[in-house]
Amino acid sequence: MKEFLIQRYRPDPSGPAIHPTLLRVDVDGRITLADRYAEAMFGYHASELTHLTVQHILASRQDDPFAPAHRHRLANGQTVLVTFKHKEGFFFTASLGLRLETPKSPSETLASITLKDSQQMDGRLFGLAERSASFGYWELDVASNDVFWSDAMFRLLELRVGTDLSPEQALFYCQSHQNRVRALIRRCMRSGQPFSIELPIITSSQRLMRATLTGQALKSGGQIHRLGGVLVNHSSAMRHDEQKQQAQRLLEATASATPDLVLAIDTGFNLLYFNEVWEQHFRTAFNLEPQPGDNLKSLLNDFPNERRLMESLWQKAFERDRFVAEMPLFGDGASSSLFELHFQRIHNDNGEVAGAVRIGKDISDRVMHNSGGDHRMRHDPITGLMNRRAFSVHLERAISHRHKRQLVDSLLFLDIDDFDGFNKIADTGTCDRYLRELASTLNLRVRKRDALARLGGDTFALFIENCPESRARTIADEVREQIARFQFEWQGTLLQTTVSGGLLIIDKDAPEQPDILLSQAADLCHTAKTSGRDRIHTAHALPTEKESDTGSERRLQQLRQALEDETLVLEFQALKPVASVTWGDHVEILCRIPAGPDNDLLKPEHFLPVAERYDLAKMLDRQVIRQTLAWLSQHRLLVPRLKYCGFNLSLASVLDDTFTDFLEQAVALTPFAASCFCLEIRESHATRYPDEVAVLCDSLHQIGCRVALEGAGASVESYSLAANLPVDIIKLDKRVMHQLENDPVQQIMVDALHRIAETTGKETVATFIENDETLRKVRSLGIHFGQGFRLARPQPLEDLTPAVVDLTTGRIGG
Repeated sequence: MKEFLIQRYRPDPSGPAIHPTLLRVDVDGRITLADRYAEAMFGYHASELTHLTVQHILASRQDDPFAPAHRHRLANGQTVLVTFKHKEGFFFTASLGLRLETPKSPSETLASITLKDSQQMDGRLFGLAERSASFGYWELDVASNDVFWSDAMFRLLELRVGTDLSPEQALFYCQSHQNRVRALIRRCMRSGQPFSIELPIITSSQRLMRATLTGQALKSGGQIHRLGGVLVNHSSAMRHDEQKQQAQRLLEATASATPDLVLAIDTGFNLLYFNEVWEQHFRTAFNLEPQPGDNLKSLLNDFPNERRLMESLWQKAFERDRFVAEMPLFGDGASSSLFELHFQRIHNDNGEVAGAVRIGKDISDRVMHNSGGDHRMRHDPITGLMNRRAFSVHLERAISHRHKRQLVDSLLFLDIDDFDGFNKIADTGTCDRYLRELASTLNLRVRKRDALARLGGDTFALFIENCPESRARTIADEVREQIARFQFEWQGTLLQTTVSGGLLIIDKDAPEQPDILLSQAADLCHTAKTSGRDRIHTAHALPTEKESDTGSERRLQQLRQALEDETLVLEFQALKPVASVTWGDHVEILCRIPAGPDNDLLKPEHFLPVAERYDLAKMLDRQVIRQTLAWLSQHRLLVPRLKYCGFNLSLASVLDDTFTDFLEQAVALTPFAASCFCLEIRESHATRYPDEVAVLCDSLHQIGCRVALEGAGASVESYSLAANLPVDIIKLDKRVMHQLENDPVQQIMVDALHRIAETTGKETVATFIENDETLRKVRSLGIHFGQGFRLARPQPLEDLTPAVVDLTTGRIGG
């Protein structure tokens, strides 16, 4: 019996929150218990799940948590990514972990709460209640005028329990409210009307206590024989109020004594506090009279540009403990006063975010007069961001220390699309305000360690320091989307556009000169603009000596021409079964580029570096797939024969969240089943981005395609990836195949990978089989398929056509 805790791997941010759910599964794979969150997770009610096996909600047998590939990781306390099938038919990825402790019975989940009469309660519980809540009971006998107190009443007045007191002596502790208490008790005795009064009480130790005295008539046979009530101590609340008032007075005095703008709001954007300086500034800027409790969003309804910027700034304040922004405030018309804004998050007693406070210091004079105008030399006068000179200095200093960082740096070059059109619609001052607000919005995306600059005109640059490449790509895309969503209102017209960008990944061997890096990033940005705009092109920085390579320019032109004209030359290389007979065609698609009038062809090793350098690899992958599928669709006789058609994926496609959607739409237009197609992912990419590759594998499996791990055996990570990565095929690397027949160590490595693959239900492919000796060794090791010149050489895709058969009814095939 095992218990599994399941949590959505990538929850829908626009949908409802889905709580992690718990499933208990027996050794036969049957679900014996599901908690109340199971229905939100799987669509099945908990009672429905208890009649199903776990296989019923899994996408495939590779997702079985009892499979050897998963069992070992779960036993070591790790989690695994599993694809589940929802009751409504869609698939989703979830993180699955093992709960090692299993309760013996579900009695806790079956327990209930029922009402019990207070007279049946243990009397000791009333004493506990009195001590915990700081209150006491009292009773008055109307006939004898005798008063009875509980123990807590004596303790509240700091008296020894059982001290002899008369009612008049007890009233002495009420000080100035004695007559009022007597009147309320007499009225209750006559009319039975209950009472409640707040009054100060002086204890026997001469300590002031704020309390509430309540009473009511206790009737018997319609007659009032007794009065009873409670005395509740509110001293702690009183002290809390006093401290709150003292803190409020201290805050008001401090805020009044500073020339800075002080403002505090709650998470609903309601004004909690502001000082007179902020109020005057707000009144001057917007001609509005703010009041405590007003909603800041509602106040700025008629100022949409300022409202959007304000929302972004405060939302960032709610998400971070504190941060500082240096920027102009735009509500004051043409003024561009520069403010240093300090934001501090506010938490309540439970540690929850209750709001934030902002202190704004006007630093315009300091900027204008201090340091001999140094700030003006380092900052852009319109946006307040770093200018090109300061950014180059920052970039050079950061690059010189990159060897101390574990991750890579990145440089994002941005060029706003169609900005010249704004100058035709609006005046120069309006365009400057657009740039100021856009810069402030972009600044919210920047981490403290990163640097954002305006290089001039409508170009910006962002240096992303010590960040994984996948995260840098995400940041770049988020910035692109943020600019596309940014709207600026001018005289009833919305100014809105997109941006093109170049993301340069700065590796260890990249040049250290800022101008060269900016030039390479600008080239990528230009490529993005000429490719259709509103996109980010990514590539790794070229070493200095490769920058002047004229051959790369020629190959780039040839590659672009082939992509634009859709004239890629496609070939295929067959995969042959070596361990057993398997019917059907198994092929891998290869790509060549026309190189000139002599019909020369460029091989991948010549043009792939150029494609990756200018971020054309993703476009190349898609064009290869489109051309292949278009050709296959014209030869429907291949439908029963084609069993495997493999495509190599670049890193850009692996990290592209939209690739699966593209492939699903492309395959749907063909007569071939999705299971015919296999996407090959390099082992080096899977090693660097295991989570992204696992998600991609799940997505490809959901649309019915297969996945291959290409280059297995190239590193020590191969065995872990072969065992745990949700792929269908393991393709061995060239390095483990070279001289395989003569190297016993490599034979052991290949045999180990093959055994792992068979144990986890995967197939193996031996590549680069060049001679009979290698083929015999591969066959003896039991490898499923082979590929190489010994078995089949690359051929034009046109040669894959079905054989020609002449029948009496005519000729088919060809």
